[in-house]
Amino acid sequence: MKDKVIEVLNEVRPGLQADGGDVELIEVTDDGIVRVKLTGACAGCPLSTLTLRMAIEKKLKERIPEVKEVEQVF
Repeated sequence: MKDKVIEVLNEVRPGLQADGGDVELIEVTDDGIVRVKLTGACAGCPLSTLTLRMAIEKKLKERIPEVKEVEQVF
């Protein structure tokens, strides 16, 4: 599942980078939790939670049904 997560994050990454940010995969657990760290401009952005839920988590869940939740690591 980790390879699939990396593939989806690589699809989301250009949009984040266009705004000066990025996403780093920290961990994929056996029970479907994906932990990521938002970096660059995304790290301090007040809309980072929205980005996490509406862009990253939504895309991951659509493409990988085993993903249950995406958590942000600071």
